[in-house]
Amino acid sequence: MSRGSDPTSRESGSDRRYAGRDAPRKRLLRAVAAQTAALSATVHFLWAWPRLAEPADARPYVFLLGGAFTVAVAVATLRADEYRRLYALGAGTLAAFLVGYAGWHGGGTAAALASDPLAIVGKGAEIVGIIAFLALYRLAPPTSVVLDRREDAASDGGAADDEEARA
Repeated sequence: MSRGSDPTSRESGSDRRYAGRDAPRKRLLRAVAAQTAALSATVHFLWAWPRLAEPADARPYVFLLGGAFTVAVAVATLRADEYRRLYALGAGTLAAFLVGYAGWHGGGTAAALASDPLAIVGKGAEIVGIIAFLALYRLAPPTSVVLDRREDAASDGGAADDEEARA
């Protein structure tokens, strides 16, 4: 059975269940996830920068590394294909910041949060970001479907290049 020019004829049975990467809902969720991840990273940078001179506290250095990693995940979320592993990584990173904050402050988490506006912004962004990344995870096709799409696009592009070269 040959593949026609109709895009639905190229889709496998499992691929039809998943909307394309540029579906409006996915674009919105990607934007929200990337922005909240960037906001969380910014909050961590702002908290860590003035505290870098304190040699006894390792948190500023960890926050800088974690913030840089979070920015990388945000950029990949906007630019890469839709990979469930990437979305799980984004949700997990933001959840680690959130759980780490609660673990550090223990029973005084609510009081520490109430007294620090920067933490309120960061934790709010992390909660929204986790929800957005998990929604993207649910809407994304399995990795095998994404790889099949890439393979189909490469083979279709290669065939078009061959036809142009012959003409």
